[in-house]
Amino acid sequence: MAAAGTAQADDGPDVGAGKCQVVKFCVDVSVPGETGGENQQASSQGSGGESKLKCGYTKIAPEPPASAKELWKGADPKKSDLYFYSCSDGGQNNPDGFITVPNGQPPQQQANPQELAQQAVDSMTLLGPDIASPKAAGKYAVGVPMWMWVNQSATTFGPNTASATAGGVTVTATAKVSKIVWQMGDGASVTCNGPGTPYQPSAGMAQSPTCGHVYSKTSGGSQGGKYPVTATSTWTIDWQGGGAAGQLTEVRQTNVQVAIGELQVVR
Repeated sequence: MAAAGTAQADDGPDVGAGKCQVVKFCVDVSVPGETGGENQQASSQGSGGESKLKCGYTKIAPEPPASAKELWKGADPKKSDLYFYSCSDGGQNNPDGFITVPNGQPPQQQANPQELAQQAVDSMTLLGPDIASPKAAGKYAVGVPMWMWVNQSATTFGPNTASATAGGVTVTATAKVSKIVWQMGDGASVTCNGPGTPYQPSAGMAQSPTCGHVYSKTSGGSQGGKYPVTATSTWTIDWQGGGAAGQLTEVRQTNVQVAIGELQVVR
């Protein structure tokens, strides 16, 4: 439960303390949180992890005067209790504001914004990269630059936006692939910060300007005579709502088998 500082009325100039939202009356509220990274990590098998966002209510005592109309929001101070709702993500306090409830009644439990953000992400059906090149049926050769790129859609690259609502709180999340790491099967790893550039015949033997690789040996010695290529996309999701904001991360993979032969020279 959050701890509130002493509430004081002020008939003088406007003052502020901590995370204040009104003038002439301030309450400094803190909520203990866990230390650690801000992002929730999830694998391609699904989402998981315990939310680090801690939310709670603090009853304001003593209560502010009836003249603090910004706080009471039309409620009768004689018949109402005043609470402050806030969330902490492990260091940064994200206040959601003051609420009033009838005397003696507990405040209605609000939904955890970060949990709603994860629900929104789960509804997006985020997938691994839609690999356009290299193709499993393609013909590739040692020493010839390989251009790697992916098709872009809402579920395979983004942006993808979804919302989730519970307890009067709505959170909206937007996901987009921030990078794709290609494991080429020959021990090489290539990180591309975009979808890659589609190859055009006019490029000839030039290397891709954004995402490419050159094999130095054939795949003949690999299992099945092909290199196992894995493209791993990192989805970065920004979310906001319920008086809070943050970022989540999801990881998805796609695999393809690629045969690399020797370049045949016709004399």
